[in-house]
Amino acid sequence: MKKLFLVAAFVMAITGMMMAQNWSSAVDVLGAHNNNGRGCAGCHAPHSGAYGGGHTVKTGTDTGSVALWGQDASPLYGATLLFGTGGAYVEALPSTLSGTPSADVTGIMLCLSCHDGNVTPVNMMVNQSYEQRIGLLNSQYGSTNIPTLLGNDGTSTGNYTNDHPVGQNATLSTASANAWGLVWASSNKFTVTAGSNYAKFVSNYGDFQPAGMKANASALPMVVCTTCHQQHNMTVFVASSSKPVSTSATGFYATYFFVAAPYNPLLTANTGTTAPSATQFCRQCHFSEANEYNNTYSIATQYQ
Repeated sequence: MKKLFLVAAFVMAITGMMMAQNWSSAVDVLGAHNNNGRGCAGCHAPHSGAYGGGHTVKTGTDTGSVALWGQDASPLYGATLLFGTGGAYVEALPSTLSGTPSADVTGIMLCLSCHDGNVTPVNMMVNQSYEQRIGLLNSQYGSTNIPTLLGNDGTSTGNYTNDHPVGQNATLSTASANAWGLVWASSNKFTVTAGSNYAKFVSNYGDFQPAGMKANASALPMVVCTTCHQQHNMTVFVASSSKPVSTSATGFYATYFFVAAPYNPLLTANTGTTAPSATQFCRQCHFSEANEYNNTYSIATQYQ
């Protein structure tokens, strides 16, 4: 009986991998960031920065100096934002696009120059999830618009306390990570300790995040917007080096909301014997909630 169970678990794991390898997006993979037809130029201006995007820059002279950015980020210069419960995570943004730490610029400020909706222009955004607006989400999400402007989301204007913490103070405890089997490396990535519970998690889900984390001013791993989101592609291509150990093939995975790894919140076939990819993604940092941390090692990931 035990042998039969192990064979069944292996078949489920391999089936999940095979499905993932065949994923094909139903829409253009740039999705919401096609910007109603403007495409790449909706965010990046090949000439003149924000001026080239038709914006009036309020302060600063470094428009477009980072990533040819075409939005006006200057209202965010030097802004202090309070994230998380009670505003416990305080993030003070740099005073220019060329400022330091650079991770705060490229990982937070550039994102909020479109997604703030409070001090920054709306930038053609309709403040509704793209997936919901074009009908990709099912009825479990309800009929109320899912907002995309974090600082203007229907609560008090400028409220960030209902958003996941990011920034210099949103750090992952290295002591906890080491205990799990993650070692923070000088290359701003985690290495996984062989034989650890986290290594067993990787064998069931893959090694995607928290490799996208950045180092804060104290060289500790911190969360930025691009730790969780990959802004250029709504389909994830994953090389064999990141795949679960049960397969060596590369493949395409479903993702929603520009999440930077396999993430499919619309699964309906899960019977409780597999872990949904949307759940597994969060467990990469919140590992104490993972099956493997809690002495359950045979739950494969369901991708789609």
